[in-house]
Amino acid sequence: MMFVTRAAEVLLGGGVIAYPTEGVFGLGCLPDDIAAVARLLNIKQRDVAKGLILIASSVDQLDGWVSLSDRQSLPAPEPTRPVTWVVSPGPRVHPLIRGRHAGLAVRLTSNPVAAAICDAVDSPIVSTSANLSGRSTARHRIVLRRQFGARVDYIVPGDCGPASGASEIRNLHSKKVLRPR
Repeated sequence: MMFVTRAAEVLLGGGVIAYPTEGVFGLGCLPDDIAAVARLLNIKQRDVAKGLILIASSVDQLDGWVSLSDRQSLPAPEPTRPVTWVVSPGPRVHPLIRGRHAGLAVRLTSNPVAAAICDAVDSPIVSTSANLSGRSTARHRIVLRRQFGARVDYIVPGDCGPASGASEIRNLHSKKVLRPR
């Protein structure tokens, strides 16, 4: 999958990509590249206070990002009902990632393209819906090109998974639903 290699090169070079997830396209960058995170927020026109989600292909990639006890408690991903979990953050989490929140939102992705990208960079990646704030979320590359043009460094080929829309968000400890599907 040459497109995964290209996505990894862009991310490792400080870029921002759009890529398919379980239900919608996401915008992403490496979470420890704060300049890229700030650029992603600017591209999306997203309020910094809202925070961002990290996705990973395995709990091992969340080392330093999520507390050890929470990493061990994360449920396996569900392709048709993706759930993002709010957990206790680890020491690597920058305030731009968390926003105004005390917790960190993370998801183990079941999308094979998104998982392959995480594996290629051996890291979680930022995941926020690929849309300008207030607009509909993109499920197709053509919509991404119209909304973002050249502001995104690379649009990864691939299809979104079977879920309809963005993931549900729940608190890992209380199981309370913070954002329904």
